[in-house]
Amino acid sequence: MNRLWVRLSIAFSAVVLLGVLMLVLIASIVGQAEAQQTGDVRDLFHTSNGLIDRLTDFYRTHGTWDGVGIFLEGAESVLIPAPRSRMVFTLMDADRRIVYDAQNTETVGQMTSLDADTIRLVVNDQTVGFLNFRRVFVPLLGKWAFGAVGSFALQLAAVGGVLGIVFGVLMSRGLTAPLNRLAEAAQAIGAGKQYRHVEVSGSVEIAALATAFNDMADALEKAESVRRNMVADVAHELRTPLSVLQGNLRAVLDGVYPLENAEIARLYDQTRVLSRLVNDLHDLTLAEARQLPLNLQSTNLRQVIDSVVKTFGPVAETEHVTLAVHIDEPLPAIMGDSVRLMQVLHNLLANALRYTPPGGEIEVLACLEDKAVCLIVKDTGDGIPQEHLPHVFERFYRADKARSRVNGGSGLGLAIVRAIVEAHGAHITVRSQGIAGQGTTFSIQFLPAAA
Repeated sequence: MNRLWVRLSIAFSAVVLLGVLMLVLIASIVGQAEAQQTGDVRDLFHTSNGLIDRLTDFYRTHGTWDGVGIFLEGAESVLIPAPRSRMVFTLMDADRRIVYDAQNTETVGQMTSLDADTIRLVVNDQTVGFLNFRRVFVPLLGKWAFGAVGSFALQLAAVGGVLGIVFGVLMSRGLTAPLNRLAEAAQAIGAGKQYRHVEVSGSVEIAALATAFNDMADALEKAESVRRNMVADVAHELRTPLSVLQGNLRAVLDGVYPLENAEIARLYDQTRVLSRLVNDLHDLTLAEARQLPLNLQSTNLRQVIDSVVKTFGPVAETEHVTLAVHIDEPLPAIMGDSVRLMQVLHNLLANALRYTPPGGEIEVLACLEDKAVCLIVKDTGDGIPQEHLPHVFERFYRADKARSRVNGGSGLGLAIVRAIVEAHGAHITVRSQGIAGQGTTFSIQFLPAAA
């Protein structure tokens, strides 16, 4: 009973039955009207030159009822014709013997009783016969007392009711079929069997639901693929430093390597790689879940830039890379977490230094463009090929596959940058022609802090 198609079938059937009941009521009213019309016919018989006068003239002329059948048959065929009905007569002589019976010729000559509707036929003050009349209906569904039109309406109601109920059941099954397919596909996805698509069909609403379901299935499949790849990448990233640690420690235990400060330093470097990877994953997970704690307050980008550039200045000088800063004045303050913004700029500068060759230049700019405060980091490195640009902010993605985690980072830096930027309600873009010497440009657009 809780199935939708059953409820729809019941609703359709209820509507059909209501229509049938209305037709029955109409048929009853029409039948009563026809019965009233039949009663009015009795009065017409007694009009001047009516049926009674013609019958008495027939008897007066012939002195007998012989041959009256032809006369009455003609009267029956022309008197008050109506759909699916006719007027029939029974004529009796003065002794109440049946002379004419339209419906049963075998009763001719038999005596019969009179009823209240019997009309007495009188010639010269003498009773010469009796006349009974009635209207006969021929309904398809039985002997209903609804009249001809009413009976016909009942027949239509019965046929229409059956067809309506059958159509309602088929219609309800057709309407719910797409929903059943959606339920089956959802159960398959929930069971982890497959990411099924459903056919987009049915009404506009159901088609929209099927389209949304297919989009959801695609998104879930993509998310599952990303999850699997991330797990594989994390396992791969952790496996190497752990293998190095295990191998070196095993070698120390076996006496292959002496336990010296240089060996301890190498082992410590591997623990730092592990620590950095775990911390990066933690920050990225919090940022993507919108749970990264931010101390938002009015922040001056100049202070953020100066602090990070002072840290990278000596490194850039050692690498023979020019590090330039250009800040427009006056520059509006932004709402941000200065520590997290330093982390963003730190990752961008570290990435730029990694790919800028000696003699190159890195430029940090802060300016106001179209009411947005922009932080731009440009370098003159090798650039990023066009086919890699859509993926640079993905986890563990490296445009240069030859770089390892030692000299190429963990592959999480830019993913963390985007997550932190978006947590600030800002937007980051990257531009590069993939041409050596023209480098890459990262641009972040912040909204100014409300005055």
